[in-house]
Amino acid sequence: QVWLVESGGGLVQAGGSLRLSCVASGRTFSAYAMAWFRQAPGKEREFVADINSRGDNTNYADSVRGRFTISRDNLKNTMYLQMNSLTPEDTAVYYCNIRYTSYWGQGTQVTVSS
Repeated sequence: QVWLVESGGGLVQAGGSLRLSCVASGRTFSAYAMAWFRQAPGKEREFVADINSRGDNTNYADSVRGRFTISRDNLKNTMYLQMNSLTPEDTAVYYCNIRYTSYWGQGTQVTVSS
């Protein structure tokens, strides 16, 4: 079994920043690629960013590239998502995921006010 726990969400004004964290337990975190997804009200869950197991290769959705940065600390079993220049369109529940698996966290709400 594996557990993924997100934190760091909240309410922020447009133009502001937040940093999300995802702590993993139950498996060898450093062996897996990880990803962030998000789901806005009434929309399907969408890919945000992913990072390989070593943390030296990342990919981003076009909508967040240049504003968001994904990273990981394998010694802390933690993945991060630094989100800058937030807009109301970034409002969603953000989920962490072990890439290409069905392991998901419970999500953390990010709300960006205009």
